[in-house]
Amino acid sequence: MSTTLNPYREITVTTIAVLGAGRVGSAIARTAMDAGFEVNLAASGPAEDIALLAEIVTPGARAMTAADAVQGADIVVVAVPLHKHRTIDPTGLRGKIVVDAMNYWAAVDGAIDQFDADPRTSSEIVAEHFAGARVVKAFNHIGYHDLEEHRLPRGATGRRALAVASDDRAAAGEIAQVIERIGFDALDAGPLVAGAALEPGTEIFSGAFDAEALQHRLDEAAALASTPTLP
Repeated sequence: MSTTLNPYREITVTTIAVLGAGRVGSAIARTAMDAGFEVNLAASGPAEDIALLAEIVTPGARAMTAADAVQGADIVVVAVPLHKHRTIDPTGLRGKIVVDAMNYWAAVDGAIDQFDADPRTSSEIVAEHFAGARVVKAFNHIGYHDLEEHRLPRGATGRRALAVASDDRAAAGEIAQVIERIGFDALDAGPLVAGAALEPGTEIFSGAFDAEALQHRLDEAAALASTPTLP
C-alpha cells in the first residue's frame, strides 16, 4: 500500500499539547521541542506540581491544565495510561487532531474489561470517547527511549519509520509531517481499523524497521486482514 500522506509539504503545526507527563508523554514532549515545536504539557494534579515536573523532566514545555493546554494547540497527543483516557473531557477536543499514543497491553498493564469485550481496535474505542475529534493512531509502536535515541535526519541510511492510522486522511498527513520533522519516516497504515497491525503482540510493535521493511509488513497485514475467514 503506497502512502498518500505527502509528509514533505510545508508544515503548519506550531504548538503541540501533550496530555500525560509519564515516560511516553515526556519523551514526545522533549522530541517535539527539539524539533522546534512549542509544547503545552498537562498532567493530573495541581498546576504547581505540573510546573515543577515540567521544569525537571521537560524543560521548555509550558505546564498547564488540560483544558488550557489543548485550547491553543494545533495537535493534542493523548499519552495517559489507557484506562484513564475517559478522564479526559472530550468537549475541548472536538475538531482538533488528537493523537492516540496509547496501547492496550493486558500482559503488562492488566486487563480492561471494556477493551476485552469489544472486537474493535483500541484506537477505534478511544475515538468513540473523543467523538468529534480527528483521531490518529501514532507513536504507539516505538519505545519512549527509542523515540529520542533513534532519530535521524531525512534521507539518512537506516532511518526508522513510524506508521500512522486514521479515518481522517488530512489529519494523518499532519501527523506524518510531525513525525518526519522529529526524525523518522512516516508511513500510512490506513484507517483506524488498520491500526490493529501496530498493537502489542504484532511484529511491527515488537520491532524497529526502516521505511521499506515497515511498508512490507504493513502490506502483509493489509493482505491478511482482507483474506476471508473460513467458517
